[in-house]
Amino acid sequence: VLRRDDEDLGLVLGARLIARVANVEPAIGAAFLDLGDGREAMLPFKPDARPVRGAAVEIEIRSEARQGKLATARQTGEGEGAPRLLRPPPGVADILRSVVRDADPIEGREAREAADDAEAEALEVVHRLPGGGDIAIEPTRALTSIDVDLGERKGQDSKRAARHANLAAIAEGARLLRLKGLGGLVILDLVGRGHDGAALLAAARLAFAPDNPGVAIGPVGRFGTMELSIPRRTRPISDYLLRADGGLADRALAQRLVRRIEAEAQTVPGARIVVTCAPAVAKAAEPLVASLAERYGARFAVSADASRPRERFEVAPA
Repeated sequence: VLRRDDEDLGLVLGARLIARVANVEPAIGAAFLDLGDGREAMLPFKPDARPVRGAAVEIEIRSEARQGKLATARQTGEGEGAPRLLRPPPGVADILRSVVRDADPIEGREAREAADDAEAEALEVVHRLPGGGDIAIEPTRALTSIDVDLGERKGQDSKRAARHANLAAIAEGARLLRLKGLGGLVILDLVGRGHDGAALLAAARLAFAPDNPGVAIGPVGRFGTMELSIPRRTRPISDYLLRADGGLADRALAQRLVRRIEAEAQTVPGARIVVTCAPAVAKAAEPLVASLAERYGARFAVSADASRPRERFEVAPA
């Protein structure tokens, strides 16, 4: 789960709003909603429950917007009045508590380090499997592919190695798809031949159980692939962290910069911290540095250097 402090809560999973039906498209079974303040969402409907254009409806966000796609909603009742937010979505701590029910979320430096590790893992393509081998997870516009590779498991009995690699790939693939915020059609390209379809199907049902309701899992096909449909609920993490060209977004770099500044401020209490970075990163970091100054005092001087690469910044005590 990733939540920015300036994020529009009216478009986040679980938010409840009053919306106005702006347009109805029976051909695609969906209505376009006006959420106010220029926000839009899509409301799928069944033929016998077509909304009326101009009507006010109460909705809940069920799938967040992603690149080129509007957020989707479900109707929870009739509405009244102008479009507005009725109830904000659950906070990050509440979401974590719902996932791990027998423990409270950690905070502070330990949580920051865990979040940094999770961010790095979410941006990787190739991921190691327990016991050897790896999987490559690559999203496209149409689907997400997961390719399984045996790697160093090849020295074992081939059939046994393939079975263990495929079972590990299903478990790790499910975890990583959740971490990356990916869903929709997923094609798992298994390794080896003569698969135990029943065992793999049982493993997939267990691994993807947290994503229910809405998970659909197909049998292993003749070409050694398993097809799955996973509900899309949250924005992909890459939408937050990456630009269209695949480079890190200015805000993501600014977050990293501010974490460096905070670490330096804790290391040398009271010292003035001088920061040099690319102009775009400096601009994105302005509100974050201001927030940091409220906790540590006005000790930070950030200067923009147009000759400096975006990914490189210098943080040091004066």
